[in-house]
Order: sequence, then C-alpha cells, then structure tokens
Amino acid sequence: MSLKANWNFPTAIRFGAGRIAEVPEALRATGISRPLFVTDSGLAKLPITQETLALLRENGFEVSVFTEVKPNPVSANVAAGVDLLRQARCDGVIAFGGGSGLDVGKVIAFMAGQTRPMWDFEDIGDWWTRADPKGILPIIAVPTTAGTGSEVGRAGVITDETSHTKKVIFHPLMLPRIVILDPELTVGMPRLITVGTGFDALAHCLEAYCGPNYHPLADGVAVEGVRLVLENLPKAVADPHDIEARGHMMSAAAMGATSFQKALGAIHALSQPVGALYDTHHGMTNAVFMPYVLVANRPAIEAKIARLAAYCGLAPSFDAFLDHVLALRQTLGVPHTLPEFRVDAAQRDRIADMAVVDPTAGGNPIKVTREFALAIFDRASEGKI
Repeated sequence: MSLKANWNFPTAIRFGAGRIAEVPEALRATGISRPLFVTDSGLAKLPITQETLALLRENGFEVSVFTEVKPNPVSANVAAGVDLLRQARCDGVIAFGGGSGLDVGKVIAFMAGQTRPMWDFEDIGDWWTRADPKGILPIIAVPTTAGTGSEVGRAGVITDETSHTKKVIFHPLMLPRIVILDPELTVGMPRLITVGTGFDALAHCLEAYCGPNYHPLADGVAVEGVRLVLENLPKAVADPHDIEARGHMMSAAAMGATSFQKALGAIHALSQPVGALYDTHHGMTNAVFMPYVLVANRPAIEAKIARLAAYCGLAPSFDAFLDHVLALRQTLGVPHTLPEFRVDAAQRDRIADMAVVDPTAGGNPIKVTREFALAIFDRASEGKI
C-alpha cells in the first residue's frame, strides 16, 4: 500500500514523503506571493529549512523569515512577528516546525489585521467574534514534528508572561488552508523530541476519547490515533529513518488535534501550568502525568479503556492498557515522577489552582477540583500509581 494521499478533513492535507516540494504550488493555490516564514531559531539552521527556503526563492517568492519563537511561545514572540510581517508587507504565513512554530505562525497570521489586543481573542465564550475576519491572512502549515497536531487546529497556545499562564487564542479562520505532512521532515528529530511529541499525540487522542461529551466522530478518529501511536512510536524511536512509522505518527498527531475538539482533560490541565512555570517540554510533561490521570479517572472510564485496549490488540481491560502505557514510558525513557523531570513541589498549590481554571479541565470525565489536582500532583511526585 502506497503511503501517499490527499485529504480534505479537516482541511486540505497533502500527505506523503517528498511532498515538501509542493510548497510553492500550495502558495500559489492560496494566493500568497510574499510569505512570512515562521520557525524557531534552532530549526532555521537545519538543512530541511534552508532547502525549503531555497526552493521558495527559486520559484520567485519574496520570503521574509521570522525565528523569534520560544519552545513555550510568549506574547512578545507574536508581537515581534506581526511587526515584521507588516514591515515586509507579507500577504500570508508559512508556519514551519513543531507546535511552537506552528502556533506562533498561526497567531501572527490571525493578528496581522486586528486592532484589539491579542488577549481579547482568548478562547472564552464567543470572544472570537470580536475579530475582523478580513484581517486574517492565509496560512500554510508544515509540521516537522509529530505531536501537537497544530497544523489542523483553529487555535494557538501562547503564554502570558505577566501571569505565567498558557492561553488559547482561537478563531475558525486560523485553520491552515493547506497542510503539508511530509514524514521525511521528521527524520532528523532528536530522540527526546520524537518521544515527547509522540506522547503528546497519544495524550490528545486518549483524552478526546475519554471526554464525557457526545462526539462519536471524534471518538472514532481518537481510537485509531491511539493505536497508531502505540504501534509506531517505538518503531520511530528505534529507527529514525523508518518513514512508514514516521508517517503513521504524523497521521496520529493530526488525528489527535482533530479529535480533541471533543475534549481534553486533566493531563493537559496539569501539564500546561507545569510547562508555563517550569518551561518543560509539553509532550513529555503529558507523558509524565498520563498514568496518574488515567488511574484518577478510572471510575468514569474503565469500560471505555477496556474497549480501547481490545481495539489496540491488548487484553480487554483497564489494567492491560495502563500496564502497556507504563511499559512504553519505561522503554522510551519517560521520567516516572515529577522530581525526575526536575519539577519540584515548590509551586504545588499554585499548579493545582491553575489546573482548575485551565480551559482543558472542563473536558475531564471527573470534575477537576483543587483536591483532585493536588492528589494527582502528589502521586506523580511520589511515583504512586
């Protein structure tokens, strides 16, 4: 079976090895002639980025490059990008990289023609309707990792430096017009990033499936996403050049972000405050919290997880799935406790308070109270499953 396809769910996706070569045509299809190329400073130096920029310039595009992107992006990154975009008179954005580059690129394109402050568009109620849709520039997304799925999302996660909280900026038109999913771009990912982003994709699919809302379409996408991660993440780590495994991981990442329109939950509600306060890798933070949240939610999800285990070829039980997740974490070197992850208990109470009000908390199958969050944090600190 050839791993090459064109999809229009949830947006136009060009999937397959070597399809980075289609970026110039994708720009023409979206009417972009002066793109702002948004990526992070580390990725900007790598051959995959330099080759892509050369390809664009050879095809006659005037490209401006923006690289001021932190691993956990802050509002200053977006402001600087918008300034450059306006100075260079760019008419669209290529968001190139991992979740941080994709999120910043999307929010820059969104803010390009807005007059209100960015925080006025936080994903609260109908705040997105405050935006001027005519001021939102078209976006082409090119992920170079397989985790966040931001390439198929309508939002960007940006940290408010003043409060050290992660906030979601949302608008339906932030969905990229065209996505290039080329697994060859992920071959050079460091092992740690492959593991962390892989667990991010797993967390997205798992929490979407476990969410209490009714959305069978998202459930179906999430279940297959879980299976793809469990089967292919070990292969991608063992052999970074396994293009088929890399491709399946890119699919799982997009599937996670597609399905979590249904829900996220306590894994994210806890990992996002930890990331904001300790600047940890988001996906790896999810991986640390994952089994502790599964056990805390067990009364509400046991039957669901048993069905998921059976679909993934495991014994049809909650314990079989939990044991598989624990074994996968151990095999791939995920820290088992927060102290191993260099996260101490100094801000324990603050993290619990932040988790309760995190926008993902409402999708957890059990209500995230301060006591609930503290119990999970303490177990993750002590290593008690």
